[in-house]
Amino acid sequence: MNETSPGSASSAGQRIETDALGSRPIDNAHYYGIQTVRARENFSISGRTIADIPGFTESVIRIKQAAALANLAAGGLPKEIAEAIVAAGDHCLENFEQSEFCVDIYHGGGGTAANMNVNEVLANRANEALTGRKGYDRVHPNTDVNMAQSTNDVIPSAMKLAVHGLLTQLEGTVSGLIEALVVKEAEFAGVIKLSRTCFQDALPITLGQQLSGYRHGFQRALHELGIMRKKCLRLPLGATAVGTEFGALAGYKTRVYAELGRITGLALKPDENFFDGLQNADQWVSISGALKSLALSIAKMCADLRLMSSGPRAGFSEITLPAVQPGSSIMPGKINPVIPEMAIQVHFRVLGNDATVTRACEGELDLNVWESIILNAVTESIVLLDRTIPLLISKCIAGLTANEATCRDAAEGSLALSTAIAAIFDYPKAGSVARFAAQRGLRIKDAAVQMALLSWQEAEELFEVSLFADPLRYQTVIQKYRLLAQQHALGDSSDGTTGSTW
Repeated sequence: MNETSPGSASSAGQRIETDALGSRPIDNAHYYGIQTVRARENFSISGRTIADIPGFTESVIRIKQAAALANLAAGGLPKEIAEAIVAAGDHCLENFEQSEFCVDIYHGGGGTAANMNVNEVLANRANEALTGRKGYDRVHPNTDVNMAQSTNDVIPSAMKLAVHGLLTQLEGTVSGLIEALVVKEAEFAGVIKLSRTCFQDALPITLGQQLSGYRHGFQRALHELGIMRKKCLRLPLGATAVGTEFGALAGYKTRVYAELGRITGLALKPDENFFDGLQNADQWVSISGALKSLALSIAKMCADLRLMSSGPRAGFSEITLPAVQPGSSIMPGKINPVIPEMAIQVHFRVLGNDATVTRACEGELDLNVWESIILNAVTESIVLLDRTIPLLISKCIAGLTANEATCRDAAEGSLALSTAIAAIFDYPKAGSVARFAAQRGLRIKDAAVQMALLSWQEAEELFEVSLFADPLRYQTVIQKYRLLAQQHALGDSSDGTTGSTW
């Protein structure tokens, strides 16, 4: 090969590779080529490369394998070259060398450098297998490895494949959180506590009921993640550069989806409109939004856990979280809710990533070129959530305990229990009972007795706080006293056997 050819041997330690901008000596220790070298020089800013994105580079490799087989079937590639590309891909997947896929995740050109990084590594490995050396004597990264493809359809397709795998894993993790909450929900089904609205005392509920709200929110989030995962099964692969499929042979598109589906085990389909698939990135807004919603639900629950465990002597102290580390460098005995606080910070990061995705999805004209940052932001959010949730389960939820006496005492003292008076008599009378109790520092049931609305026996029955958390029991008891009140109002209070003073 002469020096102006795309790849030629120069010395034992180097080879010469040529692109549209000229020739460069390339260290023979590496399988990547000239365009990757240029990208390393241009974009090395973050310390994170395409190999750091879980499943992404592997997905590009699988696309290259499927394309080689599809081009073989369509008559575009000789069998020997197609098989060499597939074998090179197998080697890279089985012996993944992160240092070979070294393009920084922050790079321009809509992902061209990432696509060429993989093309070059596969081409050099294929050539080494066929000729015994690197250099593009037989297999060229553009002509052969990239045949019937463009960066513009390969990169978004690989993004979806990678995110599909990560979402599948995250769904399993969220299911684990739901299961952990179900266990605690049952454990605390009988723990009566005070609910709070606007940070003020409200009606009694059980701690189990409160946890059921978190659990159901996560079930909804899990369902949404499943919908987002299925969105990743529609690919723009085959669109080539701008959606016209230019450069692909007849039969290629059908075959590439069949081969890629076989390789990945996924039921993949082409986008209904390739121009939409290349121009618009709104699906990533939806995916990021589902992650943001999940992170928000986690943060809300964790904020509540911090409040409910506050104290322990001057706060709510309704629950106790596992002590996983000392909480102060100066105050002995202080324990902080560090796991919930860690999870809340993850929520902040996911929010930032969502804002990045939203801006990056704006795009322009016939291609969204900001896919590198979209990929980085979405996958970081998934990975952070997937790592956070197991820690939240094992170091917080699983060891959470209830301070039952504290919870019940607060529930019994709530002025909101006057709601029962409103349900039997009317709102104004309930308000007068609440004021009477507040002015004298009484509990509602004591105030009702002192105001001669109820006997002690009636007050004990009506203001048993567990009643307020049980709709069926509550309805039966309230109906009983409503009827008595109506009879009294009609002057037909029978013979007074109820012991009532009303």
